[in-house]
Amino acid sequence: MIAKPSPRSVPVVDPRLDAALRQIALIGLIAVLTIPAARGSSVWLGWMPLWLLAMPLTAWWALHRFRLPRAAAAGQRRTRPRAHTQARRRTRRAPPSRLPQVA
Repeated sequence: MIAKPSPRSVPVVDPRLDAALRQIALIGLIAVLTIPAARGSSVWLGWMPLWLLAMPLTAWWALHRFRLPRAAAAGQRRTRPRAHTQARRRTRRAPPSRLPQVA
């Protein structure tokens, strides 16, 4: 048996805003892929792919209230358990003493 989500848990999204954000993101993607200047940087705006692609996609993501990925939500990076202890630095040995010179 599959549980249906309650009507309160499903966010109501304005379809016009949803369509507009998808179109803006698609136009930004096409611009970044086809126009070399759109891949660069502007003195006033900064890095152009950020404004043409990343910001519209982030707005669309926020509109649908998507959760952050698990690693970002936890605030930790993924680590693997260590099988061995960490190597230690070698102690610096004293240079060999010079032997007295014989005439």
